[in-house]
Amino acid sequence: MPTLAIFGAGPGRGLATARRFGREGFDIALVARSPDRLESFVDELVADGIKAEGLAADLSDRSGHAELVDQIGPVDVAVVNAYVGHESIRPVQDIDVESMRRGLDGTVLAPLSLTRLLLPHMRAQGNGAVIYGLGAPARHPVASLAGSGAAQASLRNYALALNQELAGQGVYIGVLTIGALVRHSDAEKVFDTDPAARRGFEPERVEPAYLADETWAMYTRREAAEHTVGQLAA
Repeated sequence: MPTLAIFGAGPGRGLATARRFGREGFDIALVARSPDRLESFVDELVADGIKAEGLAADLSDRSGHAELVDQIGPVDVAVVNAYVGHESIRPVQDIDVESMRRGLDGTVLAPLSLTRLLLPHMRAQGNGAVIYGLGAPARHPVASLAGSGAAQASLRNYALALNQELAGQGVYIGVLTIGALVRHSDAEKVFDTDPAARRGFEPERVEPAYLADETWAMYTRREAAEHTVGQLAA
């Protein structure tokens, strides 16, 4: 059976994507920080007849990546969600060297490290895909989110260039840029419970099942390197 690994799995897009690929016959490996949440995700998937396992890991610690990938085994499709720490979400004039370094560590260097470990198997078999999940500031600069936006823009640039390089080798590299609030996600929970997070703004919302279908279409069709969802990312 082919394996889908989701790095940075959450209750919104991550769980929905696992279900979508699981229905297509993929085994699922979910990676996130919380063992308790992973256990609940795996229980839901197994109840749907999907073979799944959860691996607890702090993806910002790159020293553990090699062991983590070895534990999962050969990965045919990887969904890598850029980690954006709260300390990196800064207005442009508040960015300093240290905050930018932290942002690049989690948002660029961790995905880069994982990608380099995953690609040898994909290249050897002449097939596979790595699909990154990014936010709208990766495409469109927002002064209040410049810290995370600059880091995500760097990962986007890397991913699109890598797609050009590997397209002829059967390996697809894609970017799904989401300019909307994902329903049932951790971000939606914060937005709905913390008035400071809203700032008088009501974003467009998107169903995680729709994003899962988009991810599946990206993998199977391999037409464009980047797909956008939501007006903020268009």
